[in-house]
Amino acid sequence: MPRAYVGLGSNLGKREETLERAVALLDAAAGVDVVAVSELCETDPVGIVDQPSFLNGAVEVETTLSARALLDTLLAIERTLGRVRVERWGPRTVDLDLLVYSDEILDEPGLRVPHPRLHERRFALESLAELDPELVIPGRGRVSELLAEVH
Repeated sequence: MPRAYVGLGSNLGKREETLERAVALLDAAAGVDVVAVSELCETDPVGIVDQPSFLNGAVEVETTLSARALLDTLLAIERTLGRVRVERWGPRTVDLDLLVYSDEILDEPGLRVPHPRLHERRFALESLAELDPELVIPGRGRVSELLAEVH
């Protein structure tokens, strides 16, 4: 069964409660089993910096869903939890990013896996390293090595 890793983020409302609910909804989704959840950490915003700080983490899942179907599930959970897409990198109640899907590299309309900026984001790499320090990001390398290279 494919393993996938999902990034969690929130900087509006009851952040921790929202992320816990997102994980519960993900675990309840057909074809998805949550294997592990990283600690949540406070992070500064990326892109638009004039906004509240984020709470971020990651989830490891086993899934029978394709990468596209898993992404659709993540977007549905975001909508359920009140996510409204207004401004790229702007404030949001919840952000669920498909970071890694098995050993696949996909570049399709609306779906890029691994996440295209994963190797640049310390907070995402730290969460993944907590879940599996030996995880290899397809086309990029081992999480532990990528983390050592991020400034």
